[in-house]
Amino acid sequence: MTSPAGPPPTGGGSEQQRLKLLAVTGCPTGIAHTYMAAEKLAQAAASCGIDMKVETQGSIGAENVLDDNDVSNADGVIIAADKDVDLSRFVGKRVLTVGVAEGIHHPEQLIERVRSAPVHTAGAAPEASASGGGKERSVAYKALMNGVSYMIPFVVVGGLLIAISLSLGGHTDPSGGLVIPKDSFWMDINNIGVIGFTLMVPILSGYIAYAIGDRPALVPGMIGGWIANTGDLYDSKAGAGFIGAIVTGFLAGYLVLWIKKVKVPKFVQPIMPIIVIPIVATTALGLFFIYVIGKPISWVFEHLTDWLSGMTGTSAILLGAILGLMIAFDMGGPVNKTAFLFGTGLIATGNQTVMGMCAAAIPVMPLGQGLATLIRRRLYTEQERETGLAALFMGCFGISEGAIPFAAARPAQVIPANMLGGAVAGAIAGVAGVEDAVPHGGPIVAVLGAVSGVPMFFVAVLIGTAVTGLTTVTLVDVSERRRKGAAPVAGLGVAGPLEPALVGVGAGAAAGGAAGAVVAQRIVASSSAPAAETAPTGTPSAGAGAGAGADTNTGVLSGYLTEQTVKVALDARDKEAAIREMAELLARTGKVADLDELVATALRREEQGTTGLGEEIAIPHAKTDAVTAPVVGFARSAEGVEWGSLDGTKARLVFMISVPEAAAGDEHLRILALLSRKLMDPGFRERLIAAPDEGAVLEVLNEVR
Repeated sequence: MTSPAGPPPTGGGSEQQRLKLLAVTGCPTGIAHTYMAAEKLAQAAASCGIDMKVETQGSIGAENVLDDNDVSNADGVIIAADKDVDLSRFVGKRVLTVGVAEGIHHPEQLIERVRSAPVHTAGAAPEASASGGGKERSVAYKALMNGVSYMIPFVVVGGLLIAISLSLGGHTDPSGGLVIPKDSFWMDINNIGVIGFTLMVPILSGYIAYAIGDRPALVPGMIGGWIANTGDLYDSKAGAGFIGAIVTGFLAGYLVLWIKKVKVPKFVQPIMPIIVIPIVATTALGLFFIYVIGKPISWVFEHLTDWLSGMTGTSAILLGAILGLMIAFDMGGPVNKTAFLFGTGLIATGNQTVMGMCAAAIPVMPLGQGLATLIRRRLYTEQERETGLAALFMGCFGISEGAIPFAAARPAQVIPANMLGGAVAGAIAGVAGVEDAVPHGGPIVAVLGAVSGVPMFFVAVLIGTAVTGLTTVTLVDVSERRRKGAAPVAGLGVAGPLEPALVGVGAGAAAGGAAGAVVAQRIVASSSAPAAETAPTGTPSAGAGAGAGADTNTGVLSGYLTEQTVKVALDARDKEAAIREMAELLARTGKVADLDELVATALRREEQGTTGLGEEIAIPHAKTDAVTAPVVGFARSAEGVEWGSLDGTKARLVFMISVPEAAAGDEHLRILALLSRKLMDPGFRERLIAAPDEGAVLEVLNEVR
């Protein structure tokens, strides 16, 4: 329970009760800005004689977590974050919500303003800062990325289990179809995978709604997504698929926000978020979809089937292209299913060429998106690249849903690319007279002998895949170049274009999607390094490093920074030249296998959002196999380098960190947390600038513990 907020503190005598404040800091990437804001707030509170406890929600998870006792005794709460923070635990307390940049640059003002901040009530939306914390991505973008990040594990788990069961337990049946024997072990595996796929669409819808309307929107969002995906509820042979889920997610989220604004008697308020809002929103949304949206969907796709039936005598190329377009449009959704059911129905009449066109188009989307993540890796986050590998596997078994996470995250680029590749594959299969005797698609049906004209079938699939992959990377690259022209500052609350990483909006890092998410660029260091610990307000723990004396990796920043990678005078005058010079510095260690790729990866990270942290500091970083082992470099610039920093200062203190893709562990994040906090100490920065040579620099940096 939390005690209600009292009146704003007044007076200033020495007998006045010491003010107790709480704070939560977090940024989309959860690395440096999170800890810099925490340290600045803690320092400002200490200078004002105020007790403050700061919870950091970084990439390594929440640290220094605020407990019920902290909240109960608090006079106010400052939320300095560019990601959604659960405010339900602060009901009855004065809550001020701002961007993380505000916590870094105006901590004293925030401490003053929180004393008169509005009291947070159950189900209320967070009260934003009047001065803002910087321009943010739209709520719609955040919500969509949140839904995608939660959906990805269901797509991957469900799709791979289905693919495995088909490959090891499936066979063609004379009566038609690729089947797995009933009551077999592989049928059980298949059923588990089907459950994952069944939950995929409601999860997408539910967490889109959750990001918009918070917890009361989760139930209507999920149930709305289930209704959208279950065509039987509105007399449709095919549900509305993931596109319907996106619609119901946004409808549920904004419906809940609207209901929250309705004035109700005080005695009803406690049950609004747990009973009234979910019931009203779920009922209204469900009925609206069934009776208003569902009926037109059913009508459209019934007539679409009739239209396709009238085309069977037309050009095989045209029919194949149209079927390929439909198969690729929504990947298991109503348009896809209409084309698929049309082809399936004709198998019984002896016409197997239509199913052959569909079978060639079905795997193109996941294979094409997986190919795109391989040929232009730097356009994708680590999580997206991992999803791409899973999509390649699913594509081999004709599971088109493997491409849904990419289409949901970047519909404007991915869906047209999918449709173009699907149309090409369908047209080639049509003109070649490819036939498929079973209602399934992908290379698996050819391997199992259900396809006639196997060589041309694979030609169609391969060409369609190449078209989709190349078109995707081209469109994504063009989109990113446009964004680069007006590149947002990540520290001001703008997620980078490749950070579906907004992963976990409203749930702290999306339970690993973060995913992302999303999903965010994570620099992962060797798990063999000793774990560093931080004290509640950012000061080193007294026991940090205890027991580590026997570890051989006890150098500066866990031994990743050495005199070899320190430069007291940076020659570069602009950011790109500085990053190249820093990369050359790292190359002195012999741990850089590809200098150009390292530079390209670091610059790509800068496109997502500047790594200039303000206070004349920049920490560029890259996770890439261009390095063979974790390595850290440091250089000083006398004049400073323009880095697009939060406070407009030029970077004079530049750290560069790089680790290989295969590295794992969280210690690098702990080092970054400690480093970021330590750099907020003006005395530490002065000593770092004044150090006369590399050895003296290392002595100063050795204070980061």
